[in-house]
Amino acid sequence: MRILYVVGTRPNFVKTAPVIGALRERDPEGRHAIVHTGQHYDRLMSEVFIEELGVPAPDHMLEVGSGSHASQTALTMERLEPVLLDERPDLVMVPGDVNSTLAAALTAVKMGVPFAHVESGLRSFDLTMPEEVNRIVADRFASWLFLHSPEAVTNLRHEGIPDERMHMVGNTMIDTLVALEGRFRAAGTATRLGLEAGSYVLVTLHRPALVDGPLLGETVAQLAALAQQMPVVFPVHPRTRKMMEGLGPKAPGLHLIEPLGYLEFLSLLADSGGVLTDSGGIQEETTYLGVPCFTLRDNTERPVTLTSGTNTLLGLDPAAIARIPALLAERGDAPSEPPPLWDGQAAQRIADVILSPQTASL
Repeated sequence: MRILYVVGTRPNFVKTAPVIGALRERDPEGRHAIVHTGQHYDRLMSEVFIEELGVPAPDHMLEVGSGSHASQTALTMERLEPVLLDERPDLVMVPGDVNSTLAAALTAVKMGVPFAHVESGLRSFDLTMPEEVNRIVADRFASWLFLHSPEAVTNLRHEGIPDERMHMVGNTMIDTLVALEGRFRAAGTATRLGLEAGSYVLVTLHRPALVDGPLLGETVAQLAALAQQMPVVFPVHPRTRKMMEGLGPKAPGLHLIEPLGYLEFLSLLADSGGVLTDSGGIQEETTYLGVPCFTLRDNTERPVTLTSGTNTLLGLDPAAIARIPALLAERGDAPSEPPPLWDGQAAQRIADVILSPQTASL
């Protein structure tokens, strides 16, 4: 087969790396071309992930960069179209819910190229989130929808998606986590930063609802207050750091550090006492690793992390950060089990579908 994989942000790399690996291994005579849209263009947010995950160098770099949702999506479509004309793929593979996902889906469907969507059926039911719009559009037109949690089936059926397009395969992000676990467990990032395992809270924040308005100042103040009770480690997304300029207060226990490579970050996550985030992927990683997660959002498109995992919704309320020490004490060492099929074999199940005789005959 001729398969074109379109990625643009660091979660895309994590979700797609095992899929590329599985399909290249099982279809070595096929064409496996990678397009990097450049939606994340900081080295620590993209190239480092390619190096650490063992993904081949991209065949096509679109260098889209930052911009408004409209301009970023439009520029990706404009630059992706000639790539599709040149590559003539049998299938376009797109992961996730970012603008690169939407652009690839629209370009493929308008050019009559079948595409598959990895991580289908997730819904926050909040159309003010750009990611929600991207998910809905990608799922509407995808020929193959690869699901990782049971609620995705219900969501897609409600939107009229036929069951024959759905394939429950598990979570490819967990495939990457399983493959790298020995390496990140041995990385010792916390020790290098002078932190004791289990003693600190790890923070990641990047969504516009938190970092583009008045909530950011209150959030930083709450993190400084939390840091007086336990260390707080915050690898700051480049966009978030820009928005934080001039904000205080500071606290001795609040560590604002540069973004980390994926292995370093997973090491810090696995050794943390808890995680505060607004990221979807981190809700999944903490669920697999059994690390308490506190999500600073009103909703989540990953409810399986609430019912089967370690995740707690705090709401879009920085004041709720003050509850974290009590919630950690209340939880204690309660065990958790990953959801079904979060076992490191999701990419192999995707390869089973893509390389099946039924797919080959289409």
